[in-house]
Amino acid sequence: MQQKIIPDIVIGRLPLYYRALQRMSSKGHTVTSSQELADTLGISAAQIRKDLSQFGEFGKQGTGYNVEYLADQLKKILKIDHVWDMVIVGAGDVGSALARYQGFQDRSLRVKMIFDSDPLKIGKELGNFIVKDISTLIDEIKKEGIKIAIIAVPENEAQEVTDTLIKAGIKAILNYAPIHIAVPPEIRLQCIDPALHLQRMTYYL
Repeated sequence: MQQKIIPDIVIGRLPLYYRALQRMSSKGHTVTSSQELADTLGISAAQIRKDLSQFGEFGKQGTGYNVEYLADQLKKILKIDHVWDMVIVGAGDVGSALARYQGFQDRSLRVKMIFDSDPLKIGKELGNFIVKDISTLIDEIKKEGIKIAIIAVPENEAQEVTDTLIKAGIKAILNYAPIHIAVPPEIRLQCIDPALHLQRMTYYL
């Protein structure tokens, strides 16, 4: 039986729903509705219902959603019902900030290692980590079976680092380098360039 294909834009909204439900739960809410989620997130109630219906029926008309149950179902759908280890490549300003960021742990993500090619950074302490030599990256990642990586290197190094990560068995990459990188279709790639988003906003100022 062919697996149902869910649009990526729908998958992209699921973590927003999950985060909103977590916040509701922390405030003692036990039941919510698509309208309440809509008011919280700025997404229409109809869109939320449509997105959730892609995965089954999680609530009843007139009674809404059980917050804890829906959050638990989203955890399973997003496969964050266990902790995912990650590596960071690049121990510069961005990589250092990410290595020290405490928000990953609450979202079933954990930085395991950080790599760099700069001899002045290799072997130095960075938060709870010792910066590893990038020449050991493939062996280290394969040994730990890690599937997720964050790239925070200069743009002229990004493609080479990406190719090395893929050889190591990485399947998902979050790229902070301000450049397009090419990956095979089976590799999940997300790119973050804050300057692009800021420039998009300056148009409206």
